[in-house]
Amino acid sequence: MDLQDVVSAGVLEQRALLEQGALSTHDLVTATLDAIDAAADLNAFTRVRHKQARAEAIERDRERAAGAVGPLHGIPIAIKDEIDVAGAVTSFGTRANSTPVQADAEVVRRLRAAGAVIVGKTTMPEFGQWPFTESSTYGVTRNPWDRTRTTGGSSGGSAAAVAAGLVPVAIGSDGGGSIRIPSACCGLFGLKPQRGRVPVAPFEHLWWALGVTGPLTRGVLDSAVVNDVIRGNTPGDRFTAPDPVMSFEQAARQITTGLRIGYSTKSPSPLAKPDPEHVRAVLETAKLLADLGHSVFEVDPHYPESLHAFFPQFFGGVRAEVDHVEHPELLERRTRQTVALGAWARRPVVEWAIRQGEAVAHKVDRVFADCDLLLTPTLAGRPPRIGVLDGANTVRAQLRSIPMVAYTALWNVTGHPAASLPAGVGADGLPLAVQLIGPSNGETTILTVAAQLEQVRPHPRPLG
Repeated sequence: MDLQDVVSAGVLEQRALLEQGALSTHDLVTATLDAIDAAADLNAFTRVRHKQARAEAIERDRERAAGAVGPLHGIPIAIKDEIDVAGAVTSFGTRANSTPVQADAEVVRRLRAAGAVIVGKTTMPEFGQWPFTESSTYGVTRNPWDRTRTTGGSSGGSAAAVAAGLVPVAIGSDGGGSIRIPSACCGLFGLKPQRGRVPVAPFEHLWWALGVTGPLTRGVLDSAVVNDVIRGNTPGDRFTAPDPVMSFEQAARQITTGLRIGYSTKSPSPLAKPDPEHVRAVLETAKLLADLGHSVFEVDPHYPESLHAFFPQFFGGVRAEVDHVEHPELLERRTRQTVALGAWARRPVVEWAIRQGEAVAHKVDRVFADCDLLLTPTLAGRPPRIGVLDGANTVRAQLRSIPMVAYTALWNVTGHPAASLPAGVGADGLPLAVQLIGPSNGETTILTVAAQLEQVRPHPRPLG
């Protein structure tokens, strides 16, 4: 395996080569940085940490020589640019911040403690508002499968970096689908964990009860390993989740049959209908699951209305992040419109919306009385061409976002775990995807089934 192949390998493959001494962390990180530079046309990164990452790599090699090795020792990882990395500006996709932060976010601290090397910050739309990674500040991020198409968003830079084989994992966040949507557009596995599973410190919240943090990877087992590193509550977390019944890695490695899996292609939104190819992907996946020994049947989830809980938290979450920027006069016009439109989304309204979300979650739980998992499309429409947000004010941008978020946003309101996983390639040459949703604290079941599907239907890779 040459060095270019090593760079595009997964977490476990890179870890094995490093453990065998087939290459050093410094060699791997240097080659990774070179690959990132060579793929600058994707616009996956806002900042590449050339000097700092090489220094970290040398330190990781010293630690390995001393026998101090963590589960991600020497693995290059990219971080979405709304998560603090010490010494870097946390941009939130905007130019309205200019001062580097002094300390790592808790997630980044845990990654470093596990031995990871942080190679850069990835692009996102301003404050993660849109399921398209486009902004007037950082431009358009391009899909490695087809550079004329969107990566989705808001973790679009993270998705592009992993799909292009520049890093084996990138950390994203999901407040309405922002891990799952770009994973679907770019042929990746992306798990939105249970609310409270991964800390958002030093922030009090990430879009209040909507947002969670997690990795985007090419394989299920890689995701499980990284999630095991970053999960776990910290003192002061508003939202918490109990310890899982087993580690995520154990779940991804076990074989289980006889699960009850309901499927539905019904859209939670009356304004979005699923593309026929997405319907086909769900039906084909349902057949695969039945062949694997599960009980698979069609259900009507009777989706409850959730926008009354979602929008106060969305507007309140953006407003809360805008309140912390250094140069509000540099915000994009569309963001200023969002802030003005959301003037009503103040703390009492947001707290009411969180309570409404809990009521929606109780209604949704009815489907899990009969199902261990729910299978749906991830997206309603196919990944559109770049430039979706050109000339759009915040209202039009919301309307253009509906086909992307129709199947994902509900699960942010309820807090349930959900994952997007590849389901082949469409007639347009872009990936197909399906979504698995679990009951509360059901990540281990999602990972088990996703890993089984991956074994019989390996995840595709872009040709270029």
